[in-house]
Amino acid sequence: MTVQDIRAFNRFYTNVIGALDYSRHLYAPFTLTESRVLYELAHSPRTDAADLRAELSLDAGYLSRILNRFEQDGLVERAPSERDPRRRQVTLTVRGRETAVLLAERADESVGALLATVPEADRPRLSEALHTVRTILSEDSEDSEDTKDVRRSRPEDVVLREPGPGDLGWIVQRNAALYAAEYDFNADYEGLVARIVADFAEDHDPHLERVWIAELDGRAVGCVMCVRDDAPGTARLRLLLVEPDARGLRIGDQLVAAVVEFARGVGYRDLVLWTNDVLGAARRIYQRHGFVLTAEKPHRSFGQDLVGQDWRLDLHEPH
Repeated sequence: MTVQDIRAFNRFYTNVIGALDYSRHLYAPFTLTESRVLYELAHSPRTDAADLRAELSLDAGYLSRILNRFEQDGLVERAPSERDPRRRQVTLTVRGRETAVLLAERADESVGALLATVPEADRPRLSEALHTVRTILSEDSEDSEDTKDVRRSRPEDVVLREPGPGDLGWIVQRNAALYAAEYDFNADYEGLVARIVADFAEDHDPHLERVWIAELDGRAVGCVMCVRDDAPGTARLRLLLVEPDARGLRIGDQLVAAVVEFARGVGYRDLVLWTNDVLGAARRIYQRHGFVLTAEKPHRSFGQDLVGQDWRLDLHEPH
């Protein structure tokens, strides 16, 4: 690997994503940098200009000109920071949020069109290659599950809470979208998740069953469920999910630990789960928490050939 190898790849990729003429590429009057600033503001509701500058490694004057333009166009508002009056807090207006959503939709369409040119058989290899690049070049690559996001959040910034209005629907939507994007699952998987969530919403015992939402900077970034299994004294862990841009903060570990602690605390003897062999990062989390693989079986589901796996944790044994 040489410097020229990386530079050649950069030239190739900037052409692929249209970075050199981004506004025409997305049919929007924003450069790639301006679009990235809008994205950061949309995903970090309480952002100081100084933090934004540090996160994106932007020149102070350049960022100031971008924010001045956004303010003139009615996309952002600036006010003294709640944390430090000497700083300026930047928030999107309603118009700004609508613009950010529109840009995200067009970017998704653009990438979707690009992905459509990749044969299905090659997509897992492409996904793994992208994951490898991000992991190796990230600041924190000790654990292959941890892909560090550009934001320098810390594990202690993550809050686990009960679901509020709309969160159960969010679980269905994000599971369907992420598994389609990362593993090319079809709508059958969305149907399965919808049934699991609907069953919980319509009939669950709050003393023995729970849902956790992981929240970071005011937005949901992960989830997991603990529900009763058909076997007496057994709980089942379901629908563990962490948003890609929040990975690297041990959120999956926090969610699984919450389920284990809850299940043990209410008197379950065993905690079980079913997953598939392609979910390598999730399986490593389960192993860290003491789960043991008890069975596996090939199957055809969600439009893919998979190997289903049953895992079990004896809650009476110390781990």
